[in-house]
Amino acid sequence: MRYIIIGAGAVGGAVGGRLAGAGHDVVLVARGAHHEALRADGLRLTTPDGTYVHRLPVADGPGTLGELRADDVLVLAVKTQDGPAALRAWGPAPVAGGGTAAERLPLVCAQNGVEGQRQALRTFRRVYGVCVWLPATFLEPGAVSAAGAPLTGILHLGRYPHGTDDTAHRIAADLERSRFEVPVVPDVTRWQYAKLLANLANAVEALTGEITGEAAQELRGRVRAEGEAVLAAAGIAYRGDEEQRAARADKISLRPLADAPRGGGSSWQSLSRGTGTVEADYLNGEIALLGRLHGVPTPLNDLLQRLANTFARERREPGSMPVPELVRLAEQAVLAAGGEPSPYGV
Repeated sequence: MRYIIIGAGAVGGAVGGRLAGAGHDVVLVARGAHHEALRADGLRLTTPDGTYVHRLPVADGPGTLGELRADDVLVLAVKTQDGPAALRAWGPAPVAGGGTAAERLPLVCAQNGVEGQRQALRTFRRVYGVCVWLPATFLEPGAVSAAGAPLTGILHLGRYPHGTDDTAHRIAADLERSRFEVPVVPDVTRWQYAKLLANLANAVEALTGEITGEAAQELRGRVRAEGEAVLAAAGIAYRGDEEQRAARADKISLRPLADAPRGGGSSWQSLSRGTGTVEADYLNGEIALLGRLHGVPTPLNDLLQRLANTFARERREPGSMPVPELVRLAEQAVLAAGGEPSPYGV
């Protein structure tokens, strides 16, 4: 199978680079300066076991490739907010032997949150979800790092909305030969909702920097508790912390990389790159949406969604909001919604 990585940024670049390093056929899809750097100099992937340069076919859309192959696998690794445009571009792409990509090819959604695969299922017939545990960083155009070892990442994979099939097992086998662990599971959304709860803190990190100190950690806990209450009200099941820890065990540890410092998570990186957008609508916003549907107040996730989007829109530096200021705003939001004050409120 040939893997077309739509969005060869931090996660997509790490997956594409590892697949290529294991001998698989890979095409990288990127835009702008990243696209030009990949074409000119290849993908530079820095990992604990070394730095590798992969000179691979690069495209900026399906038109560059012409007719797609019947054995192509599309890996959607763009941020969720960029998903609809990518789906519109790639869905109608013609496939050898007739039909379109949306009709014939598997689409693997390697994205945070749960909305991207739902968007994809509107047009693609064969959609696969991935719960992505992969510490990766976009360093500069043409260069990404993946600091995990001994595994680069753990990628729970399954059909969306549920089930498994032979294609999922074939994809998993290729990825497992490429320094990933890839459990094929019939209930991938349970893993994704568990990770969604952890990703609710992405906005806190993006706004204030690394989450340290009692006040920031307490706020993170309250944001997660709000998410747990919403999922309970919605009747949405998710994997528990113990099961997640058992799945990860000691399989992924972050290793310091010379000349490739790891920044923050995905939202922090979006602000750092000044992209103008951030994933908050599909992380904190997912909880806000479910809260409104099921009558559960979500003042903290509402606040984080709004602030993260403001930071992105105004190109503000990640980590530039003092923790006390965010705590003060959080306290105001909770009290306005009729909630209980925090011991760290001001």
